[in-house]
Parts: sequence; structure tokens; C-alpha cells
Amino acid sequence: MVTLLNTIEDPKARNICRDHGDRPDELLEILHKVQEAKGFLSDGALRTIADALNISRAEIHGVVSFYHDYKRKKGAKQTIKICRAEACQAVGANALISNAEEVFRTKLDEDSITVALESTYCLGNCALGPAVMVDNELYGRVDIERLKAISNAHKEKS
Repeated sequence: MVTLLNTIEDPKARNICRDHGDRPDELLEILHKVQEAKGFLSDGALRTIADALNISRAEIHGVVSFYHDYKRKKGAKQTIKICRAEACQAVGANALISNAEEVFRTKLDEDSITVALESTYCLGNCALGPAVMVDNELYGRVDIERLKAISNAHKEKS
């Protein structure tokens, strides 16, 4: 028997939609919860969400592609977001990025399996730049030595 791809159900996504009352106005929250649970938004999850909320997959794709925080494939074990806004650049963000690329052996905004370095523009911590976010925790006045220590501490937690 043939199984059509568009009939594959994602039970986790279905339950999250149900928890939100299958309400289309809860789409952003649902997408965040599904990504939090699975690490990324799979095709099956997006199809299930579209079905549960009775909205088109094109609408969901538009939302997912607009917001940079949504991931369509499994990400790195650790994500380090480095602020590149003017305030952080003025206090050394560019040097931090160069050093981080060397230390973590990856380039900014490129796929990685272990540590991903991502650009972001304003973490709301302008007075304490350069600012970074490691696994969704915010840090200020970060230099490369502090970033290595923060990264290692997060690895030990997981």
C-alpha cells in the first residue's frame, strides 16, 4: 500500500495544536512549542499544523520563512547568537565574531553540527555589549575568553 506524503501525521504537533485550541491566532506560539519539542519544524509537523488550524501550508510557510528563529532542519547542539547591531559593533562585536569563528571552527551563519554561530541584530542589551545569547540565555560584555567559558558551562549542563 502506498502512503502519500501529505497524509503523514505528526502526533506531537497535533497535541500542541490541540493544547492551543486549534486556534489559527495561536500559530506563532504553536510553532515555537513544536520547535522547542522537536528542535526544528519538519514538513510533517507543518502539514499537521495546517490541517489542525485549517489554514494553508502556504500561510504557514510564509510565517516560518519570515521569522529567522524558526528552523526547518535539525540544528547544532549549541547555538550562539552574536549581536551585530551598531552598539555592540562599537564595543568589539566584530572582533568577537572573528575570534569565535576561529575558536569554534565554523563561520557565522553557516550550518554546523556542534556549535552554530548566528547573527542577530539587537538582543536588547545595548549598554552591555558585545551581547550574546547562548542556548536562549543572554550575556553581556562578552569577550572570547568569556564566550568559551559560557559555551563550556552550557555544554556541561546538557
